[in-house]
Amino acid sequence: MFVQLYNTLTRKKEQVEKPLVRIYSCGPTVYNYAHIGNFRSYIFADILNRTLKLAGYSVEHAMNLTDVDDKTIKGALSLVQENPQKFANLKEALLAYTKPYTEAFFDDLKTLNVTRFDHHPRATEHIPAMLDLVERLIKVGVAYEQDGSVYYRISEKKDYGKLSKIDLDKNKTGTRYNTDEYDKDDIRDFVLWKAESKDGVHWHSNHGDGRPGWHLECSAMIHEIFKGGIDIHTGGVDLIFPHHENEIAQSEAAYGGSFVKLWAHCEHLLVDNRKMSKSLGNFYTLRDLLAQGKKAEVLRYFLLSAHYSQKVNFSEDALHQAEMGVEKFYSLWQKLERFKRHSAEASSTLKTASEGARLSFLTQMADDLNTPRALAVVHEYMREANIFLDSVGMSIAQDDWDEIHKTLLYFDTVLGLIALIPKTEISAEYIKLLDERNAARAAKDFARADAIRDELLEAGYKILDTKTGSHLEKL
Repeated sequence: MFVQLYNTLTRKKEQVEKPLVRIYSCGPTVYNYAHIGNFRSYIFADILNRTLKLAGYSVEHAMNLTDVDDKTIKGALSLVQENPQKFANLKEALLAYTKPYTEAFFDDLKTLNVTRFDHHPRATEHIPAMLDLVERLIKVGVAYEQDGSVYYRISEKKDYGKLSKIDLDKNKTGTRYNTDEYDKDDIRDFVLWKAESKDGVHWHSNHGDGRPGWHLECSAMIHEIFKGGIDIHTGGVDLIFPHHENEIAQSEAAYGGSFVKLWAHCEHLLVDNRKMSKSLGNFYTLRDLLAQGKKAEVLRYFLLSAHYSQKVNFSEDALHQAEMGVEKFYSLWQKLERFKRHSAEASSTLKTASEGARLSFLTQMADDLNTPRALAVVHEYMREANIFLDSVGMSIAQDDWDEIHKTLLYFDTVLGLIALIPKTEISAEYIKLLDERNAARAAKDFARADAIRDELLEAGYKILDTKTGSHLEKL
């Protein structure tokens, strides 16, 4: 089955060609802990990766880490000011400043069960490739030097703005940006190589000491890793302009040919219907939310449950809905584990339903990663599976068990929830209490049964009475 994605460049869905798909996803700037909005973009990239593999594609995927830009340099300067004797130079302080945030990023990916991709390049590891790109752009006449910095002259790129649909006629000739980020829709020549004094974060170049501009970094790393253009480039919608527009300008001018076949962008995450902002008090890192008692599996489910092209609102009600979805999935998975299996003729109806559910799930995911509809398939199948399990008592034919198990695993290839099931060992003491409670109920000693139930609740366990028996579940 082929996967289709909406291409921001052409404004239509396009088929992703097999067999190998080369993907580059813009990753974090490691100047702080990633916030929940960032993780919407990273989980989007993760779901794309998983869906392509499920559909039979081979995938080579890179997600970068920006460890040199205005923000990280500001952080490095703060370290030097706090302890000027500790660092021999600012470049050393930059490494010390970004290292813990880099490690935290990978820890957070693991927490949310986000795929570790094939390449996670750091900008500072690819300076020679960036300098080569600068020289190529100067050679073809689209870049110029001014006071030790090198700028891209966007008036030389006649189709500049083709991704963002921005109006090139608004260009202010002769004006330049010497910063990594600037206002949306303000078109000026952007910095490729930024002059820095020997006291700053710098590398030597033919144009003097300096460091790369943010927009330069991704183009150079893509070319160095993939040795040419790529199939899919992902990121948040906030990167369409100027970052991705500038990547196109640089790469097409320097290397020729097609840079990216398909651009896929993830919409913003809102918090209580407002843009996330520290000043509004609604800015949350993943670590903030975990410290509040939010569960990683619920956050993952929430972030993948809405279509990536739609804004999604982060709220307590939305998290509650996500928690119920996770509980239904986990409940069926754990319920299945409790069944005794035996040799018997399998149900042809269950097999047909399972095969149909797997095909429907992939069909929805292959249609521009339609996670809402794919989840609707999952929930309908879980409803049918529960009805079937309730109908067979406490034991099940091995082939029927295998069919449900295989289907849940198939869904989870994309959903990534099973690996996040909390690992809890129930002590023999509480299992013994459950047995005593069941014996009390059988003897119609309901006062004793209720007392044991309350004791288990106090210990953090609730009792589930099902057709397969009574079981304890951690609250």
